[in-house]
Amino acid sequence: MSMNYLAYPLLAACALASPAAVAAGDYPSRPIRIVVDFPAGGTIDSLARIVGQRLGDRWGQPVVVENRPGAGGNIGAQEVYASAPDGYTLLATPPGPLSINEYLYKDLAFKPSSFAAIGLLAGSPNAITVKSSLPVGSVPELIAYAKAHPGKLTYGSQGNGSTSHLTGQLFATMTGTSLVHIPYKGEGPALTDLMAGRIDLFFGNISAVLKLRDTGKARIMAVADHARTEIASDIPSAAESGFPGFESSAWFALMAPPGTPAPIVGKLHEALAAILADGDVKKRFLALGAETKPSTPEQARAFIEAERVRWKKVIAEARVTMD
Repeated sequence: MSMNYLAYPLLAACALASPAAVAAGDYPSRPIRIVVDFPAGGTIDSLARIVGQRLGDRWGQPVVVENRPGAGGNIGAQEVYASAPDGYTLLATPPGPLSINEYLYKDLAFKPSSFAAIGLLAGSPNAITVKSSLPVGSVPELIAYAKAHPGKLTYGSQGNGSTSHLTGQLFATMTGTSLVHIPYKGEGPALTDLMAGRIDLFFGNISAVLKLRDTGKARIMAVADHARTEIASDIPSAAESGFPGFESSAWFALMAPPGTPAPIVGKLHEALAAILADGDVKKRFLALGAETKPSTPEQARAFIEAERVRWKKVIAEARVTMD
């Protein structure tokens, strides 16, 4: 006797359900791994561990954070890119591998735009910081001073191709000024020379320069954003300082391998949105110098694509390469 599916709607629904939908219904049924593409102890590592713990609590499955640093984040990103698209291997990353590195490194083993976006985690704007003795008190004064002294002002960065390097280049391009880039091996040495007055400017993350401002060892002109940040609400934005459009930030995203089924991405996003809405999580992020940045997968993809467009242009103009 043949089975009449109209008489058995529940069985019919199960039979017709796609493998992805069935997988999403069971997901997660085993431990999840979040790969962080930078060393332990950094901002993205700390953020990933907070989110991972909350995901584990929510779903009753272990969430393990593993650090796979190297090549500006490319090693960890490549590992996740090549992983099974089943939601059990995720990538927590800052901007580099998603929006910058494809224009710096030749022959990447992954296509950044193909990752499945779960959502943004947080953001922290870069800041226009000057040495304490530079005779400027605002962004317009800084621009005027730079134009009056072409090729004389120096700015430090964590190294060639870093966000502080590219942000300085963006500033020079937008203002039509000529600045001299001094690359360092990391943020610490650059800030040491800024405090000592050996370089004039630093376009780095706001959380890195707040202590310098608070101790009088440097001055912050503005954050590179359209609005002020909760991290330091007393500092004006570039837009309100008469420099609209100058926006640059360290942001962090949670991604999945290409081809991850939409139902699984949706389930991950739903959980991430609930985590980022939690007041305690927001406080813990702020303590790390980052504001929660909730977004839908679609909004995250659009944001990252806009970042690609921005930095591709800057990198081409600065002729920056890493190999």
